[in-house]
Amino acid sequence: MVPSAISTPTGADENNGQYSNGVSSFNGQLDGMHLNGHSNGNGHVRAHSSDELLDLLCVGFGPASLAIAIALHDTQNTIAPTPNAVFLEKQPQFAWHAGMQLPGAKMQISFLKDLATPRDPRSKFTFINYLFDKGRLNQFINLSTFLPTRVEYEDYLRWCASHFEEEGKVVYGMEVDSVRPGSKNAAGKVTNWEVTARDTATGNSVTRRARHVVIAVGGRPFVPQNMQGLKHLAHSSQFASTITSIQKREEGRKLSFAVIGSGQSAAEIFNDLWERFPDAEVKLVIKGASLRPSDDSPFVNEIFDPDRVDAIYTQGSSERAAAIALDRGTNYGVVRLELLEHLYQKQYMQRLESPDETMWRCRIIPNRRVLSASQSVNSGVVLCLGDSDETKRGTEEEVEVDYVFTATGYVRNAHENILSEVRHLLPENLQKEGKFNVARDYRVKLDVGQVDGGAGIWLQGCNEGTHGLSDTLLSILAVRGGELVNSIFGEVSSEVVSEGLSSPT
Repeated sequence: MVPSAISTPTGADENNGQYSNGVSSFNGQLDGMHLNGHSNGNGHVRAHSSDELLDLLCVGFGPASLAIAIALHDTQNTIAPTPNAVFLEKQPQFAWHAGMQLPGAKMQISFLKDLATPRDPRSKFTFINYLFDKGRLNQFINLSTFLPTRVEYEDYLRWCASHFEEEGKVVYGMEVDSVRPGSKNAAGKVTNWEVTARDTATGNSVTRRARHVVIAVGGRPFVPQNMQGLKHLAHSSQFASTITSIQKREEGRKLSFAVIGSGQSAAEIFNDLWERFPDAEVKLVIKGASLRPSDDSPFVNEIFDPDRVDAIYTQGSSERAAAIALDRGTNYGVVRLELLEHLYQKQYMQRLESPDETMWRCRIIPNRRVLSASQSVNSGVVLCLGDSDETKRGTEEEVEVDYVFTATGYVRNAHENILSEVRHLLPENLQKEGKFNVARDYRVKLDVGQVDGGAGIWLQGCNEGTHGLSDTLLSILAVRGGELVNSIFGEVSSEVVSEGLSSPT
């Protein structure tokens, strides 16, 4: 399902002066920029390297890092001294799933699973307090829904993020390239990390130092290799911006589209194209025999409860893999029932006009996979489709369209490149695999003989294989943010200190 987790808090809170300014600490050179990370001219902060040692540096400022920022804010009176934290974000400003902000699209989880309520309903960063602050609480109550629109939820996240922007803790336009060992103590153990980032506006490199680093960069759009490099093909994450430019560029022309995928994003794009272009031909290519509904019934929803993570993490590897595979049907390759019924009704109206589906303007083509894709002479895309059952031969067909959108998911391995210079610090028994295994508290398991217990790296949003299906989703972010704050600034995990070489089986 969309959306996944990697978002923003409120600007109503006063600056208590306890936080260090994450922007000005870049040697205080702001090049005419405001302290909240926004430009008074071009909207970009030009950050500079600094020798200041941060307590925490978060790579990425989406929902996962935002939940950490909120948990830090809410527990600041219990942590002394107040942590000095900075968040580096590649995007030029806060945005969440901007490519899928479609008209009328709704959230798929309750607003009560916001970035604060499950951890502390008294927090100022709850969705209800956001509505109150915006003067819409009573009107939202009148809607009688737990599912706000995606546009409103992004506004909630942006409202949250503005608080930390105003405190100068967020620097946008910074793409982190690497994390490497920093200083060492007398025992030769690493005590902090050097984080190198590139200013996306100027290309300049910036280096910051921090005792603790959290990597929460989200997923990278995945396009199958046999569909890469085509001019008129885009991933679903780019849909909203791409389709707007197509509308302007192709005004007055009758177009044809293909959408690849069978999940919520694919169905939403299919429906949007159907309604946005009344004369266009639209094909939805799916592997299965039909679109399938998501299961959000109460018992199934318990899969996403925060307290489920403990049980999943402690399972044996084969048992855990089987359980996660069974749960995937609740989140991957499925569509909300409301949208399915809407699409079926629209198809039924086409059937009234013609029983021949090949004559329909908008069609779902089942049991098909893309064998190859190529650019046509007219700059369109030619798709070669085959049966989903690879044993069936001779069923290939070609479909030519003007534009293709692939809703083919994300890969969540960006941390592997970012941490490439840390790989030699992995425990000996994990060096061969080269994987960055994490403890239950999401802390990377590094060799305790080489890394001091006061220095650590945590991973967010890439631990589905050990922490379960909710790892990439919004459902547990509030509680998980609190867990990370406790792990970083509370007592050091006993699993890391005493069992540093252990891994989930």
